[in-house]
Amino acid sequence: MNIRVTSRVSIPDDEVEITPIRSRGPGGQHVNKASTAVQLRFDVSASSLPEEWKTRLLALKDRRITEQGVVVISAMEHRSQVRNRLAALERLERLVARAVRQPKARVATKPTEASRQRRLEEKRRRGKVKALRGAVDD
Repeated sequence: MNIRVTSRVSIPDDEVEITPIRSRGPGGQHVNKASTAVQLRFDVSASSLPEEWKTRLLALKDRRITEQGVVVISAMEHRSQVRNRLAALERLERLVARAVRQPKARVATKPTEASRQRRLEEKRRRGKVKALRGAVDD
């Protein structure tokens, strides 16, 4: 089951390492003996993603990406290991999709003459209000 990033690009299963770990928190005997949480590891630089995508993914300011370029995602919100595995894969898919999306180029615009006039008029009005706050002469 490959992780689909776009219609043409997907991440093969062998590039994603999923390890079962013990969940934290309350849960009694079940939490002490069952490893229902999962930790997903994905090495970005060793992956089959296009180079441009790898660069964008590593440039993201995300605490789940280590200095070595490995994405580490822990999922433990469900009681079932299978559901936690699916949750971790879904998070990886969203993270990669966020990096793939190319930011829209900003088009510089100039303010209209009317908006410039409104701004200056508002500055004059505020200045008058502030001038009235001064000391009162008797």
